[in-house]
Order: sequence, then structure tokens, then C-alpha cells
Amino acid sequence: MLRLFFGLSFCVLLSCKQNTESKKSEPVIQQELGPAKVEVKKESGKYKLLVNGGDFYIKGAGLEFGNVLALAKHKANSFRTWRTENGRKSAKEVLDEAHENGLMVTMGIEVGRERHGFDYDDPEMVEKQLEEIREQVLTLKDHPALLIWGIGNELNLHYTKPKVWDAVNDISKMIHEEDPNHPTTTSLAGLAQKEVDYIKERCSDLDILSVQMYGDLPDLPNLIKKFGWEGPYMVTEWGATGHWEVPTTSWGAPIEEHSSAKAANYLKRFKGGIEADSLQCIGSYVFLWGNKQERTPTWYGIFLEDGKETESVDVMHYIWNGTWPKNRTPIIEEYKLEGKTAYDNVELEADKQYTAEIIVKDYEGDVITYSWEIMPESTDLKDGGDAEARPEAINGLIVSQNGGTVVFKSPGEGVYRLFVYASDGHDQAAAANIPFMVN
Repeated sequence: MLRLFFGLSFCVLLSCKQNTESKKSEPVIQQELGPAKVEVKKESGKYKLLVNGGDFYIKGAGLEFGNVLALAKHKANSFRTWRTENGRKSAKEVLDEAHENGLMVTMGIEVGRERHGFDYDDPEMVEKQLEEIREQVLTLKDHPALLIWGIGNELNLHYTKPKVWDAVNDISKMIHEEDPNHPTTTSLAGLAQKEVDYIKERCSDLDILSVQMYGDLPDLPNLIKKFGWEGPYMVTEWGATGHWEVPTTSWGAPIEEHSSAKAANYLKRFKGGIEADSLQCIGSYVFLWGNKQERTPTWYGIFLEDGKETESVDVMHYIWNGTWPKNRTPIIEEYKLEGKTAYDNVELEADKQYTAEIIVKDYEGDVITYSWEIMPESTDLKDGGDAEARPEAINGLIVSQNGGTVVFKSPGEGVYRLFVYASDGHDQAAAANIPFMVN
């Protein structure tokens, strides 16, 4: 891949809207190679993020290993990471790729979590972490694609020691000493009065508060006011309804919304939870611009495992551009197994044949192809987005299929899901699954 080196003498044009409501032509920021000057300012009661003096409303996505080219194609202006070294690409390579595609990066910094064994009562451990982060900052601080430093992720999840916020504040102070050009933030899992009070009391050096919410996102502007946060904030994760927020089957399996229901909720949540606050919210990062296994392989990624875009990508294109993409993703109208939906506690008998049917609409009338997959319910369940193992699909159970109808043989006793993928031939696909129990 072609890389841009600091010795080259040219500039890149970065386009960004002042905000999502504006219909005016987008201002252009001319950025020389070298660090961008990023600031947070309050003007006429409204917080703004400025990049080299120009307004920069964040239109972004979480992108650990996702498709940077597609993000640029859909006219986002930024993405966030969770750590400087993701195991596949160095932070320098990530920033280079962002810069090549006209994107800026909220660079995540890995900070020890209490739930993973980090002890904030151990001063040597805390100091060692600070110095390791200092080296990361010194290495990356002058890259032109760097936007914001993200100090840790969901450090409030399953924690007991408020000293973590002292450490976050010390990291922020160190960053500002080493790097005067970029603001700092930390991302909270949800929002509660306790954490807002801790941040205000112990993390006064932070420039921006970041919040991660899913089903409750439309309530965020109200919570910001209720809990007394008066500074700027952004939403660094939002998207599909969380697996902890949905109804479950009688045997405890969380019921995943199909891709069209998710897409409708993405738009609703953006309008109610992000766009609705034009005074304090400086933008957001949708989760996840890529694919991951978390409860299922389709729950949180807005791309499928094979790289196809789901309907939620259409929605993000609309949010970022004000227009829908030229080719729309197939829409699911109905999906049933033996006449029952995922909410009907589908129970089957072992080694018998059953029928499932999906009804799909396509705006352009494209020919839809279907694929089906049966896999056991996931048992490798983690918290906070920690890596989970994908269940292996069970082969040999599909008896026949005709269009959106499939006949399959049920596996042995246990709990499973029947997945269906409906592709339009343009690298876009709808996806759904129904949990079922075999007695």
C-alpha cells in the first residue's frame, strides 16, 4: 500500500460539515503535513470542535479492523480505535491509511481495567502504565490524521476503585504536556450520576466526555442535563440494541433484531440521542464499522463476515450525506420458522424436517440470493466487548431451499439459531436469525 511520508511536500483537503443539520456547502480545511491543531471551543452557547480553525462535526465510526475505503466512500470524516496496537496494523499504519483517505482518527489508548486485574492501588503499576502511554503519545502526536486521544474504554464497567479516574487525569495531563495540539477524552459505558461526579471532581483535565449507549441513546440529552454535565461530549459507541436490552426466549437466549429493524433504530437513535443536542454534542462514532462475534456474528457489526454491507450502512450514508445511496440494501419484511417469529419461543423435535421462510423487498428489484446457516447458541459470553469465540456452524442440515424458503433437518437436543442472509448481488445483504430449542 502506498504510504505518505512526512518528508513529502503537499497538502490534503479534508471536508467536513459544520453540523448534520446544515444544508450548505461543506467548509474545507487545508491541512499541511504535520500535526493538526485541534481545539474545543464554546461560541454563543454552543461547543464546537475545530481543526486548524475550521468546524469539524464528527461523522464517524468505530473501526478496529473495518473497511476504511468504504468509510471514506460513504463520506464519513473520522473513525475511532480502541488501542494504538491492534495486532494487525501499527498505529502509524492506521493513521497513514486514514490520512490517505481524508479521514481523521480518535486514537484509543489501552488503559488497564480493574475487571482484568489492573490494581489502581499499586503506584508502581500505575506509573509504569503512564510511562508506556507517554511513549505511544510521543510516537504519534505529530501525525496529521490524529484528531483526539481516547484514554481507556469503559473503565467504569465492573469497577470498585475511583482511583482509576485519578490515573486518567494524570494521563490527560501528561498528554497535554507532550502534545499541545490534541484534546483528550475517556469513554464511559452508559451514563450515571456517580461517574459524572467523579469525572468533574477527579478528571478536570479532560477536554471532552465520551458516552457509549445503545437502546437508551435517545434519552442521553436528558441524562446529560439531569446529571449536570455542562461541557462538550461525544458518543463513541452507539448502534444496535444491546444484547442486555432485548427480550429473551424462555431458555434465556437474547433475541436479535433483524437487519431492517436495526437500521430503523439506528436512524431513530441518531435523531433522538445525537442530532437532538446541537449545543453540547460534537459528533459520534457508530459501532461497529466492520464485523465481530458478540453473542452472534451479526449483532453489532454493520458489515457481515463476508464484507457485505447491511441496511444500517445505508442509514449511516443518509445521516452523513442527507441522501440515500444509489443502490439500497434489501429490506426484511417477515421471517418465520414454522409460522413463528423469534419472539414465539420456537421449540422443535430432534431429527425432523422443518420449514422457514423470509420475505424480502428490494428497492431496485435486484435478484435476491439466499443462504442459510444453523449454529449452536454461543456459550463463550464476555462483558464489555471482550473477544468471544464464534460457534461453529453445523453442516449437512439444509435439505432444500427455494427462494426465501428453506427446509432443514433439526439437530440433536440443545439450543440453536437459524441464520439467513439475503444478498442483492451488489455486496449488500439483509440478515436475520431465529433462536430455537430442540427437545
